[in-house]
Amino acid sequence: MDMDERKLRILQAIIDDYINTGEPVGSRTLSKKYNLGISSATIRNEMSDLEEMGYLIQLHTSSGRIPSDKAYRLYVDKLIEVPKLTIAEERAIKKYIVDSAMYEVDKVLKCTASILSSLTGLASIVNTPTTELSYIKAITLLPVNKSNVLLTIITDSGVIRQKVLKTFHEVKDDILTELNNLINTSLKGATIDDITHKLISELKEGFSGHEDIFMSLLQSVIESLQEVDLSKVYIDGAVNILNFPEYQDIAKAKSMLTFLENEETLKNLLKMNDKFSIVIGSENNIEEAQGCAIITTTYGVNGRTLGTIGLIGPTRMQYSKVISILNNTVDELNKAITKNYEE
Repeated sequence: MDMDERKLRILQAIIDDYINTGEPVGSRTLSKKYNLGISSATIRNEMSDLEEMGYLIQLHTSSGRIPSDKAYRLYVDKLIEVPKLTIAEERAIKKYIVDSAMYEVDKVLKCTASILSSLTGLASIVNTPTTELSYIKAITLLPVNKSNVLLTIITDSGVIRQKVLKTFHEVKDDILTELNNLINTSLKGATIDDITHKLISELKEGFSGHEDIFMSLLQSVIESLQEVDLSKVYIDGAVNILNFPEYQDIAKAKSMLTFLENEETLKNLLKMNDKFSIVIGSENNIEEAQGCAIITTTYGVNGRTLGTIGLIGPTRMQYSKVISILNNTVDELNKAITKNYEE
């Protein structure tokens, strides 16, 4: 059975109506609300064909039909048109992100997740730049007291991590200054994966005198760099899912909230996706996510991907509007991060 133009128009009308109302759609509703130019009986026959083709589901014999995951896939691939945001929406996104751009990247990403969940009414997720994608911009060692030194790592994407290192004996300021200079000269522009035993040996050769102190501190720095997971996942608006009828069932809502609280699962979810991805219902490999749609896209600097940002909600969502908001927000995010990067 072929998907002709008439079936496509009927299917689009059904999906649009169901997204807007959340109610199963019948032939009479379509005939009254949409100018399809065909009789209610013809619509009924076409809906029967669409059900047979796997695009519609009838929950009860007396009710209308709802779209299947297969229908939503066709809808997002071929039928929707992404609208331009209103000037007010564009300004709100720009102001929110620009105002946050004065902070470090983590704060900018948190604010981005917040504006996304607020504008879409969905749950938003974003991961910070990973160690594999970040370059060391600066490393500083500052004395805290006689036996502790504060290590600060700054990446090119603006991510900052700090850790207190124990030295067990006092390290003089001139030694710390020399070590700071040596480490930054050698490690600036390197990734965590670039730090090898060979590089450590080369660093040792460049440091004359106080080898015991140097090796003790350097080893602590190296271990800290390799231990620190620069990638975090931020989520905002998880409770938004409770506003949807699809999650009025307590067990279903609990399962979804548990899924959204699992940082490792979300990290893997964000790793799997391409530059732009829409995964719908049963297409999800994660069982808890098979009742929802996940829309993700990447963000970065000068064409280099730094991380992924996305939205999670029921398969019955305003895809065109959500995509428009996500695209616009990521454009502003990229500008903000690029500004930080260049500074």
